[in-house]
Amino acid sequence: MQVAVMLAAPWREPAEAVQAFAEEPWTLAFLSGGGGARARWSYLAREPDVVLRLDPDDPRDVFAELKAMLGEAAGTLAEGPPFQGGVAGLATYELGDRVERLGLARASGWPDLAAARYPAILAFDHQARRVLAIGRGAGPEDADARARTALTWLDTPSSAGWRGRLSATLAADDGAAYETAVAQIVERISAGEFFQANIARAWRGRLAAGAAPGDLLERLVRESAAPFCAYLRLPGAAVVSNSPERFVRVAADGAVETRPIKGTRPRGRHPGEDAALARELAESAKDRAENLMIVDLMRNDLARVCAPGSVAVPDLWTVESFANVHHLVSTVTGRLAPGAAAVDLLAAAFPPGSITGAPKVQAMKAIAGLEAARGPYCGAMFWASVDGAFDSSVLIRTVSCMADGSGWRVEARAGAGIVADSDPGAERLETEAKIAAIAHALTGDAG
Repeated sequence: MQVAVMLAAPWREPAEAVQAFAEEPWTLAFLSGGGGARARWSYLAREPDVVLRLDPDDPRDVFAELKAMLGEAAGTLAEGPPFQGGVAGLATYELGDRVERLGLARASGWPDLAAARYPAILAFDHQARRVLAIGRGAGPEDADARARTALTWLDTPSSAGWRGRLSATLAADDGAAYETAVAQIVERISAGEFFQANIARAWRGRLAAGAAPGDLLERLVRESAAPFCAYLRLPGAAVVSNSPERFVRVAADGAVETRPIKGTRPRGRHPGEDAALARELAESAKDRAENLMIVDLMRNDLARVCAPGSVAVPDLWTVESFANVHHLVSTVTGRLAPGAAAVDLLAAAFPPGSITGAPKVQAMKAIAGLEAARGPYCGAMFWASVDGAFDSSVLIRTVSCMADGSGWRVEARAGAGIVADSDPGAERLETEAKIAAIAHALTGDAG
Protein backbone atom coordinates (compact mmCIF):
# COMPACT_ATOMS: atom_id res chain seq x y z
CA MET A 1 0.00 0.00 0.00
CA GLN A 2 1.29 3.46 -0.86
CA VAL A 3 2.33 5.99 1.76
CA ALA A 4 0.96 9.57 1.72
CA VAL A 5 2.55 12.80 2.91
CA MET A 6 0.70 16.10 3.25
CA LEU A 7 2.46 19.48 3.52
CA ALA A 8 0.92 22.93 4.02
CA ALA A 9 1.77 26.19 2.26
CA PRO A 10 0.49 29.79 2.30
CA TRP A 11 -2.51 30.69 0.22
CA ARG A 12 -2.35 31.35 -3.48
CA GLU A 13 -5.35 31.84 -5.74
CA PRO A 14 -5.92 28.47 -7.43
CA ALA A 15 -6.83 29.98 -10.81
CA GLU A 16 -3.45 31.73 -10.87
CA ALA A 17 -1.61 28.52 -10.02
CA VAL A 18 -3.47 26.61 -12.72
CA GLN A 19 -2.79 29.28 -15.32
CA ALA A 20 0.95 28.63 -15.13
CA PHE A 21 0.43 25.08 -16.46
CA ALA A 22 -2.83 25.46 -18.39
CA GLU A 23 -1.33 24.60 -21.78
CA GLU A 24 0.59 21.56 -20.54
CA PRO A 25 -1.04 18.27 -21.61
CA TRP A 26 -2.79 16.44 -18.78
CA THR A 27 -3.00 19.48 -16.54
CA LEU A 28 -6.29 19.09 -14.69
CA ALA A 29 -8.08 21.43 -12.31
CA PHE A 30 -11.28 21.68 -10.31
CA LEU A 31 -11.91 25.28 -9.29
CA SER A 32 -14.73 25.87 -6.83
CA GLY A 33 -16.21 29.34 -6.63
CA GLY A 34 -19.36 31.23 -5.82
CA GLY A 35 -19.27 30.70 -2.05
CA GLY A 36 -20.99 28.13 0.14
CA ALA A 37 -20.02 24.67 1.37
CA ARG A 38 -19.64 23.28 -2.15
CA ALA A 39 -17.05 25.93 -2.97
CA ARG A 40 -14.53 25.06 -0.25
CA TRP A 41 -11.95 23.01 -2.17
CA SER A 42 -10.11 23.55 -5.45
CA TYR A 43 -7.50 21.19 -6.91
CA LEU A 44 -4.58 21.27 -9.33
CA ALA A 45 -3.12 18.02 -10.69
CA ARG A 46 -0.36 17.52 -13.25
CA GLU A 47 2.46 15.17 -14.20
CA PRO A 48 0.47 11.91 -14.02
CA ASP A 49 2.30 8.59 -13.81
CA VAL A 50 -0.33 6.72 -15.86
CA VAL A 51 -2.73 7.99 -18.53
CA LEU A 52 -5.73 6.25 -20.05
CA ARG A 53 -7.47 7.24 -23.27
CA LEU A 54 -10.28 5.04 -24.53
CA ASP A 55 -11.40 5.93 -28.03
CA PRO A 56 -14.74 4.73 -29.42
CA ASP A 57 -13.19 1.68 -31.13
CA ASP A 58 -11.26 0.57 -28.02
CA PRO A 59 -12.97 -2.61 -26.76
CA ARG A 60 -11.68 -2.44 -23.18
CA ASP A 61 -14.12 -2.18 -20.27
CA VAL A 62 -13.96 1.48 -19.21
CA PHE A 63 -15.04 0.90 -15.65
CA ALA A 64 -12.74 -2.07 -15.10
CA GLU A 65 -9.85 0.02 -16.41
CA LEU A 66 -10.68 2.83 -13.98
CA LYS A 67 -10.74 0.40 -11.05
CA ALA A 68 -7.41 -1.04 -12.11
CA MET A 69 -5.86 2.43 -12.32
CA LEU A 70 -7.03 3.25 -8.81
CA GLY A 71 -5.63 0.04 -7.40
CA GLU A 72 -5.91 -1.02 -3.78
CA ALA A 73 -7.79 1.37 -1.52
CA ALA A 74 -5.65 3.50 0.81
CA GLY A 75 -6.43 5.15 4.12
CA THR A 76 -7.75 8.67 4.53
CA LEU A 77 -5.38 11.42 5.64
CA ALA A 78 -6.74 13.09 8.77
CA GLU A 79 -7.55 16.77 8.19
CA GLY A 80 -7.00 16.25 4.48
CA PRO A 81 -9.23 17.35 1.58
CA PRO A 82 -11.91 15.14 0.01
CA PHE A 83 -9.63 14.41 -2.99
CA GLN A 84 -6.34 13.01 -1.73
CA GLY A 85 -4.76 11.95 -5.00
CA GLY A 86 -5.78 9.21 -7.38
CA VAL A 87 -7.50 9.15 -10.77
CA ALA A 88 -9.24 12.08 -12.44
CA GLY A 89 -10.45 12.91 -15.91
CA LEU A 90 -13.20 13.30 -18.49
CA ALA A 91 -16.11 11.05 -19.40
CA THR A 92 -17.70 12.36 -22.61
CA TYR A 93 -21.45 12.06 -23.11
CA GLU A 94 -21.00 9.22 -25.58
CA LEU A 95 -19.44 7.05 -22.86
CA GLY A 96 -23.12 6.33 -22.22
CA ASP A 97 -23.05 4.16 -25.34
CA ARG A 98 -20.91 1.70 -23.37
CA VAL A 99 -23.55 1.59 -20.62
CA GLU A 100 -26.54 1.22 -22.96
CA ARG A 101 -25.66 0.25 -26.53
CA LEU A 102 -27.51 2.78 -28.69
CA GLY A 103 -25.05 3.18 -31.56
CA LEU A 104 -24.35 6.81 -30.70
CA ALA A 105 -22.25 8.81 -33.16
CA ARG A 106 -19.03 10.27 -31.78
CA ALA A 107 -17.69 13.82 -31.88
CA SER A 108 -14.54 14.00 -33.99
CA GLY A 109 -11.34 13.92 -31.97
CA TRP A 110 -12.92 13.15 -28.59
CA PRO A 111 -12.41 9.86 -26.71
CA ASP A 112 -15.11 8.18 -24.66
CA LEU A 113 -12.84 8.54 -21.63
CA ALA A 114 -9.61 10.38 -20.86
CA ALA A 115 -8.24 9.84 -17.37
CA ALA A 116 -4.92 9.93 -15.56
CA ARG A 117 -3.48 8.87 -12.22
CA TYR A 118 -1.89 11.70 -10.27
CA PRO A 119 0.60 10.78 -7.50
CA ALA A 120 0.78 14.42 -6.37
CA ILE A 121 -1.84 17.17 -6.19
CA LEU A 122 -2.39 20.62 -4.70
CA ALA A 123 -5.59 21.17 -2.72
CA PHE A 124 -6.70 24.77 -2.09
CA ASP A 125 -8.81 25.27 1.04
CA HIS A 126 -10.85 28.42 0.41
CA GLN A 127 -12.23 28.34 3.95
CA ALA A 128 -8.92 28.13 5.84
CA ARG A 129 -7.01 30.05 3.12
CA ARG A 130 -4.20 27.53 2.90
CA VAL A 131 -2.80 25.14 0.30
CA LEU A 132 -2.11 21.46 0.95
CA ALA A 133 0.34 19.44 -1.15
CA ILE A 134 -0.29 15.70 -1.11
CA GLY A 135 2.24 13.20 -2.43
CA ARG A 136 1.94 9.44 -2.58
CA GLY A 137 4.68 6.87 -3.09
CA ALA A 138 6.02 3.45 -2.21
CA GLY A 139 7.65 4.83 0.95
CA PRO A 140 7.80 7.98 3.08
CA GLU A 141 10.77 9.47 1.22
CA ASP A 142 9.13 9.00 -2.17
CA ALA A 143 5.83 10.46 -0.94
CA ASP A 144 7.56 13.41 0.72
CA ALA A 145 9.53 14.16 -2.46
CA ARG A 146 6.36 14.22 -4.53
CA ALA A 147 4.57 16.50 -2.06
CA ARG A 148 7.54 18.89 -2.06
CA THR A 149 7.62 18.87 -5.85
CA ALA A 150 3.94 19.83 -5.87
CA LEU A 151 4.71 22.74 -3.55
CA THR A 152 7.12 24.12 -6.15
CA TRP A 153 4.20 24.50 -8.56
CA LEU A 154 3.06 27.42 -6.41
CA ASP A 155 6.29 29.28 -7.22
CA THR A 156 5.75 29.18 -10.99
CA PRO A 157 4.59 32.61 -12.18
CA SER A 158 1.37 32.89 -14.16
CA SER A 159 1.02 34.84 -17.36
CA ALA A 160 -1.23 37.89 -17.37
CA GLY A 161 -4.81 37.24 -18.44
CA TRP A 162 -5.70 37.71 -22.11
CA ARG A 163 -6.62 41.28 -22.88
CA GLY A 164 -9.35 42.04 -25.38
CA ARG A 165 -11.79 39.64 -26.95
CA LEU A 166 -11.06 35.94 -26.87
CA SER A 167 -13.25 35.34 -29.91
CA ALA A 168 -14.46 37.77 -32.56
CA THR A 169 -17.78 35.99 -33.03
CA LEU A 170 -19.80 33.15 -31.58
CA ALA A 171 -22.33 31.83 -34.08
CA ALA A 172 -25.44 30.12 -32.75
CA ASP A 173 -27.41 27.31 -34.33
CA ASP A 174 -30.63 28.61 -35.86
CA GLY A 175 -33.14 29.52 -33.16
CA ALA A 176 -36.14 28.73 -35.34
CA ALA A 177 -34.81 25.24 -36.01
CA TYR A 178 -34.39 24.73 -32.27
CA GLU A 179 -37.99 25.78 -31.65
CA THR A 180 -39.12 23.31 -34.31
CA ALA A 181 -37.16 20.54 -32.58
CA VAL A 182 -38.76 21.43 -29.25
CA ALA A 183 -42.23 21.31 -30.82
CA GLN A 184 -41.45 17.84 -32.20
CA ILE A 185 -40.37 16.64 -28.75
CA VAL A 186 -43.59 17.98 -27.22
CA GLU A 187 -45.59 16.03 -29.80
CA ARG A 188 -43.66 12.84 -29.03
CA ILE A 189 -44.24 13.35 -25.30
CA SER A 190 -47.96 13.77 -25.98
CA ALA A 191 -47.86 10.52 -27.94
CA GLY A 192 -46.45 8.74 -24.87
CA GLU A 193 -42.93 8.05 -26.16
CA PHE A 194 -41.26 9.58 -23.08
CA PHE A 195 -41.95 12.17 -20.38
CA GLN A 196 -39.01 14.55 -20.77
CA ALA A 197 -36.00 15.06 -23.03
CA ASN A 198 -33.18 17.59 -22.75
CA ILE A 199 -32.52 19.17 -26.15
CA ALA A 200 -29.57 21.49 -26.76
CA ARG A 201 -28.33 23.91 -29.41
CA ALA A 202 -24.74 24.87 -30.17
CA TRP A 203 -22.65 28.04 -30.43
CA ARG A 204 -19.36 27.88 -32.36
CA GLY A 205 -16.39 30.14 -32.89
CA ARG A 206 -12.59 30.43 -32.84
CA LEU A 207 -10.20 31.78 -30.26
CA ALA A 208 -8.25 34.84 -31.32
CA ALA A 209 -4.75 34.25 -32.67
CA GLY A 210 -2.45 33.65 -29.70
CA ALA A 211 -5.28 32.96 -27.24
CA ALA A 212 -5.57 29.54 -25.59
CA PRO A 213 -8.11 27.52 -23.57
CA GLY A 214 -6.45 28.55 -20.31
CA ASP A 215 -7.26 32.18 -21.10
CA LEU A 216 -10.94 31.28 -21.30
CA LEU A 217 -10.70 29.45 -17.98
CA GLU A 218 -9.18 32.51 -16.33
CA ARG A 219 -11.89 34.77 -17.76
CA LEU A 220 -14.76 32.54 -16.63
CA VAL A 221 -13.39 32.10 -13.10
CA ARG A 222 -12.98 35.85 -12.77
CA GLU A 223 -16.34 36.86 -14.25
CA SER A 224 -18.78 34.11 -13.23
CA ALA A 225 -17.35 31.71 -10.66
CA ALA A 226 -19.24 28.42 -10.29
CA PRO A 227 -18.94 25.62 -7.72
CA PHE A 228 -17.97 22.92 -10.23
CA CYS A 229 -15.64 24.72 -12.62
CA ALA A 230 -13.26 22.22 -14.21
CA TYR A 231 -10.43 22.17 -16.74
CA LEU A 232 -8.59 19.42 -18.57
CA ARG A 233 -5.88 19.97 -21.17
CA LEU A 234 -5.36 17.04 -23.51
CA PRO A 235 -2.92 16.85 -26.42
CA GLY A 236 -4.60 18.99 -29.08
CA ALA A 237 -7.81 19.51 -27.11
CA ALA A 238 -9.16 21.03 -23.90
CA VAL A 239 -12.34 21.17 -21.85
CA VAL A 240 -13.26 24.39 -20.03
CA SER A 241 -16.31 23.98 -17.82
CA ASN A 242 -18.08 26.46 -15.56
CA SER A 243 -20.72 24.06 -14.32
CA PRO A 244 -23.04 24.74 -11.37
CA GLU A 245 -24.12 21.11 -11.14
CA ARG A 246 -22.85 18.13 -9.17
CA PHE A 247 -23.38 14.75 -10.81
CA VAL A 248 -22.60 12.09 -8.17
CA ARG A 249 -20.44 12.27 -5.06
CA VAL A 250 -19.25 9.50 -2.74
CA ALA A 251 -17.63 10.21 0.63
CA ALA A 252 -14.84 7.96 1.87
CA ASP A 253 -17.35 6.30 4.22
CA GLY A 254 -19.69 5.39 1.33
CA ALA A 255 -22.28 8.17 1.67
CA VAL A 256 -23.68 9.09 -1.76
CA GLU A 257 -25.15 12.36 -3.04
CA THR A 258 -26.43 13.71 -6.35
CA ARG A 259 -27.86 17.21 -6.91
CA PRO A 260 -29.80 17.35 -10.20
CA ILE A 261 -30.71 20.74 -11.66
CA LYS A 262 -33.97 21.24 -13.54
CA GLY A 263 -35.75 24.58 -13.79
CA THR A 264 -34.22 27.90 -14.78
CA ARG A 265 -34.89 31.64 -14.75
CA PRO A 266 -32.53 34.45 -15.80
CA ARG A 267 -31.14 36.86 -13.23
CA GLY A 268 -33.02 40.14 -12.95
CA ARG A 269 -31.78 43.58 -13.98
CA HIS A 270 -32.28 44.92 -10.44
CA PRO A 271 -32.82 43.33 -6.99
CA GLY A 272 -36.60 43.53 -7.13
CA GLU A 273 -36.84 41.85 -10.51
CA ASP A 274 -34.24 39.28 -9.49
CA ALA A 275 -36.19 38.29 -6.39
CA ALA A 276 -39.42 38.10 -8.40
CA LEU A 277 -37.82 35.75 -10.94
CA ALA A 278 -36.45 33.51 -8.18
CA ARG A 279 -39.88 33.41 -6.55
CA GLU A 280 -41.54 32.63 -9.88
CA LEU A 281 -39.19 29.68 -10.34
CA ALA A 282 -39.82 28.39 -6.82
CA GLU A 283 -43.58 28.48 -7.37
CA SER A 284 -43.64 27.11 -10.93
CA ALA A 285 -45.64 23.87 -11.14
CA LYS A 286 -44.07 23.12 -14.53
CA ASP A 287 -40.50 23.46 -13.26
CA ARG A 288 -41.25 21.48 -10.12
CA ALA A 289 -42.72 18.65 -12.19
CA GLU A 290 -39.72 18.73 -14.54
CA ASN A 291 -37.34 18.58 -11.58
CA LEU A 292 -39.28 15.79 -9.86
CA MET A 293 -39.08 13.55 -12.93
CA ILE A 294 -35.29 13.71 -12.81
CA VAL A 295 -35.23 13.24 -9.03
CA ASP A 296 -37.17 10.00 -9.50
CA LEU A 297 -34.79 8.93 -12.26
CA MET A 298 -31.74 9.61 -10.09
CA ARG A 299 -33.31 7.77 -7.16
CA ASN A 300 -33.61 4.74 -9.43
CA ASP A 301 -30.01 5.08 -10.67
CA LEU A 302 -28.63 5.34 -7.13
CA ALA A 303 -30.73 2.39 -5.95
CA ARG A 304 -28.83 0.12 -8.35
CA VAL A 305 -25.69 0.32 -6.22
CA CYS A 306 -26.93 1.66 -2.86
CA ALA A 307 -28.01 -0.32 0.18
CA PRO A 308 -31.76 -1.11 0.21
CA GLY A 309 -33.74 1.59 1.96
CA SER A 310 -30.87 4.08 2.04
CA VAL A 311 -31.92 6.29 -0.90
CA ALA A 312 -33.70 9.46 0.23
CA VAL A 313 -34.54 12.99 -0.94
CA PRO A 314 -33.62 15.39 1.89
CA ASP A 315 -34.02 18.55 -0.20
CA LEU A 316 -36.54 19.12 -2.97
CA TRP A 317 -36.90 22.21 -5.18
CA THR A 318 -34.33 24.55 -3.65
CA VAL A 319 -33.67 27.74 -5.63
CA GLU A 320 -29.95 28.41 -6.06
CA SER A 321 -28.64 31.55 -7.75
CA PHE A 322 -25.61 31.76 -10.03
CA ALA A 323 -23.95 34.47 -12.10
CA ASN A 324 -26.54 34.62 -14.87
CA VAL A 325 -29.40 32.27 -13.85
CA HIS A 326 -31.48 30.92 -10.98
CA HIS A 327 -31.81 27.12 -10.87
CA LEU A 328 -34.13 24.68 -9.13
CA VAL A 329 -31.95 22.07 -7.39
CA SER A 330 -32.85 18.91 -5.48
CA THR A 331 -30.69 16.54 -3.44
CA VAL A 332 -30.82 12.74 -3.51
CA THR A 333 -28.71 10.73 -1.06
CA GLY A 334 -27.89 7.11 -0.35
CA ARG A 335 -25.16 4.77 0.90
CA LEU A 336 -23.16 2.36 -1.22
CA ALA A 337 -24.09 -1.27 -0.75
CA PRO A 338 -21.41 -3.58 0.65
CA GLY A 339 -18.95 -4.45 -2.11
CA ALA A 340 -19.95 -1.52 -4.32
CA ALA A 341 -17.47 1.23 -5.20
CA ALA A 342 -17.69 4.75 -6.59
CA VAL A 343 -16.87 3.55 -10.12
CA ASP A 344 -19.90 1.26 -9.92
CA LEU A 345 -22.05 4.29 -9.14
CA LEU A 346 -20.60 6.12 -12.15
CA ALA A 347 -21.54 3.18 -14.36
CA ALA A 348 -25.04 2.94 -12.88
CA ALA A 349 -25.88 6.62 -13.29
CA PHE A 350 -24.08 7.69 -16.49
CA PRO A 351 -24.94 9.80 -18.41
CA PRO A 352 -26.57 12.21 -15.96
CA GLY A 353 -30.35 12.10 -15.86
CA SER A 354 -30.74 15.87 -15.74
CA ILE A 355 -29.30 16.25 -19.25
CA THR A 356 -30.95 13.22 -20.85
CA GLY A 357 -34.55 12.87 -19.72
CA ALA A 358 -37.05 10.29 -18.56
CA PRO A 359 -37.08 7.45 -19.30
CA LYS A 360 -33.36 7.90 -19.91
CA VAL A 361 -32.82 5.49 -22.81
CA GLN A 362 -35.81 6.75 -24.81
CA ALA A 363 -34.71 10.34 -24.20
CA MET A 364 -31.18 9.53 -25.37
CA LYS A 365 -32.58 8.09 -28.59
CA ALA A 366 -34.53 11.30 -29.20
CA ILE A 367 -31.44 13.42 -28.49
CA ALA A 368 -29.36 11.37 -30.95
CA GLY A 369 -31.92 12.01 -33.67
CA LEU A 370 -31.90 15.78 -33.20
CA GLU A 371 -28.34 16.70 -32.17
CA ALA A 372 -24.85 16.09 -33.44
CA ALA A 373 -22.64 14.05 -31.12
CA ARG A 374 -22.15 15.99 -27.90
CA GLY A 375 -18.57 15.08 -26.97
CA PRO A 376 -17.64 16.61 -23.60
CA TYR A 377 -20.93 18.54 -23.34
CA CYS A 378 -23.25 16.81 -20.86
CA GLY A 379 -20.59 14.28 -19.93
CA ALA A 380 -18.75 14.55 -16.62
CA MET A 381 -15.46 15.63 -15.12
CA PHE A 382 -14.58 13.49 -12.12
CA TRP A 383 -11.99 12.62 -9.52
CA ALA A 384 -11.67 9.28 -7.75
CA SER A 385 -9.58 9.44 -4.58
CA VAL A 386 -7.44 6.53 -3.44
CA ASP A 387 -9.47 6.31 -0.22
CA GLY A 388 -12.75 5.62 -2.05
CA ALA A 389 -14.10 9.17 -2.19
CA PHE A 390 -15.40 10.42 -5.53
CA ASP A 391 -16.93 13.57 -6.99
CA SER A 392 -18.08 14.62 -10.42
CA SER A 393 -19.75 17.46 -12.27
CA VAL A 394 -22.27 17.57 -15.07
CA LEU A 395 -20.58 19.27 -18.02
CA ILE A 396 -23.09 22.01 -18.70
CA ARG A 397 -21.84 25.59 -19.22
CA THR A 398 -18.91 23.91 -20.94
CA VAL A 399 -16.68 24.80 -23.88
CA SER A 400 -15.04 22.10 -26.00
CA CYS A 401 -11.77 23.32 -27.53
CA MET A 402 -10.08 21.54 -30.44
CA ALA A 403 -6.76 22.62 -31.96
CA ASP A 404 -6.24 22.77 -35.72
CA GLY A 405 -3.63 24.27 -37.98
CA SER A 406 -4.93 27.79 -37.39
CA GLY A 407 -5.45 27.83 -33.63
CA TRP A 408 -8.43 26.75 -31.54
CA ARG A 409 -12.01 25.95 -32.55
CA VAL A 410 -14.52 26.25 -29.73
CA GLU A 411 -18.02 24.93 -29.25
CA ALA A 412 -20.47 25.48 -26.41
CA ARG A 413 -24.02 24.20 -26.04
CA ALA A 414 -27.00 25.00 -23.89
CA GLY A 415 -30.14 22.95 -23.53
CA ALA A 416 -33.51 22.81 -21.86
CA GLY A 417 -35.61 20.02 -20.41
CA ILE A 418 -38.65 19.66 -22.61
CA VAL A 419 -41.92 18.45 -21.05
CA ALA A 420 -45.52 18.21 -22.22
CA ASP A 421 -46.37 21.89 -21.64
CA SER A 422 -43.07 23.38 -22.86
CA ASP A 423 -43.31 26.49 -25.02
CA PRO A 424 -40.72 26.40 -27.85
CA GLY A 425 -40.01 30.13 -27.70
CA ALA A 426 -39.55 30.12 -23.94
CA GLU A 427 -37.21 27.11 -24.13
CA ARG A 428 -35.10 28.90 -26.75
CA LEU A 429 -34.82 31.92 -24.49
CA GLU A 430 -33.76 29.62 -21.65
CA THR A 431 -30.83 28.33 -23.71
CA GLU A 432 -29.77 31.91 -24.40
CA ALA A 433 -29.86 32.78 -20.69
CA LYS A 434 -27.73 29.73 -19.91
CA ILE A 435 -25.08 30.52 -22.53
CA ALA A 436 -24.84 34.21 -21.64
CA ALA A 437 -21.83 34.00 -19.28
CA ILE A 438 -19.81 31.89 -21.71
CA ALA A 439 -20.76 34.14 -24.62
CA HIS A 440 -19.64 37.21 -22.67
CA ALA A 441 -16.37 35.56 -21.65
CA LEU A 442 -15.61 34.71 -25.26
CA THR A 443 -16.79 37.80 -27.10
CA GLY A 444 -16.73 40.56 -24.47
CA ASP A 445 -13.80 42.79 -23.68
CA ALA A 446 -11.72 41.89 -20.64
CA GLY A 447 -12.85 43.55 -17.44
